[in-house]
Amino acid sequence: MGDRPDMEMLQQRISELEEKVEHLRVSRRVLMNLLEKVEREKGGLVSRLERENRKLQQHNSRFAKSLLNKNRQIIELQAKINHRA
Repeated sequence: MGDRPDMEMLQQRISELEEKVEHLRVSRRVLMNLLEKVEREKGGLVSRLERENRKLQQHNSRFAKSLLNKNRQIIELQAKINHRA
């Protein structure tokens, strides 16, 4: 007779553990979904930043060429002025 309460207690404990395992499975799925979402967002952000970086490099290149041309024009004008003087 003493076995019956022990058996019920063990069955209750098994049920509690099974419920905890199910909660852990759900938690794991939620965490995996969150991780996948973060990875997708990170990939999108990296792509956007790479595009922005390329645009900035192109802009900087055009600006540098413009400065070189302006500098060349200034030197030519100064040479003309010095040549006349």
